[in-house]
Amino acid sequence: MSYANGRLIHDADSHLMELDDCLDAYFDPALLARFHASPGYRAALARNLRPGRSREAHADPVFRAGVDANLLLRKNYEAHGAFIAADRPHALNQLGFASQLVFTTFCLGNFGLDAGDDMALCYAAAQAHNRMLADFCRVDRRLLATAYVPLEDFDRAKALTQAAITDGAKALMVPSTCPQRHAPSHVALDAVWAQAQEAGIPVLFHVGGEDKINPVYKRNGLPPVPDFHGGDDNFTSVSYMPIPNAVMQTLATLIFDGVFDRFPRLKWGAIELGAAWVPGWMRAMDSAAHAFMRNETRLQQLSAPPSELVRRQFRVTPYPHEDSGWIVANTGDEVCLFSSDYPHVEGGRHPLKRFDESLAGCSSNAVRRFYADNFIDLMGDGLAPDLRWPAHLAAA
Repeated sequence: MSYANGRLIHDADSHLMELDDCLDAYFDPALLARFHASPGYRAALARNLRPGRSREAHADPVFRAGVDANLLLRKNYEAHGAFIAADRPHALNQLGFASQLVFTTFCLGNFGLDAGDDMALCYAAAQAHNRMLADFCRVDRRLLATAYVPLEDFDRAKALTQAAITDGAKALMVPSTCPQRHAPSHVALDAVWAQAQEAGIPVLFHVGGEDKINPVYKRNGLPPVPDFHGGDDNFTSVSYMPIPNAVMQTLATLIFDGVFDRFPRLKWGAIELGAAWVPGWMRAMDSAAHAFMRNETRLQQLSAPPSELVRRQFRVTPYPHEDSGWIVANTGDEVCLFSSDYPHVEGGRHPLKRFDESLAGCSSNAVRRFYADNFIDLMGDGLAPDLRWPAHLAAA
């Protein structure tokens, strides 16, 4: 029996754990050397925690014999299907999820290139990522590839979106942070949102593209605090706090400036950014709309209060340590999604147990929406009809 034990569950967050050379075969050859020399790429190599013998370890017969018994115990590069495409369908079978959105690990943040001046390299890196991830996911229709689209250059963003959709992307990922020279709600970016809406796929934000904590907060005169991995590059309790700041501001701007209304069939999602912030954020947007309605025509033109637009078009994944039941009760049954974060350490060894416990006070309809229906709604045409309610799971 699979980990899901026959339940209908769609997974809104899983990851590929790329090896250091993951983009080389997909990169524009004319720009590859420049990419390898870039500070962002070199920093990514330095923090990449890949064991030196990853490929060899996964080929070892003893290691492979323990795959099923250690499905949720082995994490990151030790996990089955973490970077070998041919192994991922078996991992998904053992997990028992009906589908999985797949995100990068190594390329999160696009190597800081969005914040630079070399837009040719910025978009070349994003394109290489998109090709690489689409290729990985082609091994199984249940694996749903996400394509990254920097929003810095209007024409390049439009062209990259078209290329990603043509190549089979099932969702677009955009940065939570504001572009350098224009708002994320700029009308010239409507060409990106229009393509996503036409293709019936969502636009997603994911941790890794958010504003980072000011490092001065760490200078407290006390010993360093280790992160999940035992180092200091990932999140700690203090650096965890600002994770949703950028996505709250960006989404509020998109809503207030009418992007949600201009594209009413387009769905948006915040993945691995937590969800405890969402109820207060919804209330704060409604308060802002009420306070400034008299002076701002854009607010007068909204089709509904911001909180209703959130319920109509926005979906979010709580962290397993958050009180998902409280979040559902204060946002509505339509908003929250299950995610495993497989194979990352942060996903834990038993995410279903933690979510089930926190949802214990919710209705059966709310629980079903959390594990399946809200994901199906988010993904739209990005999830094939036969994958939405597979007969062997929907009847369970």
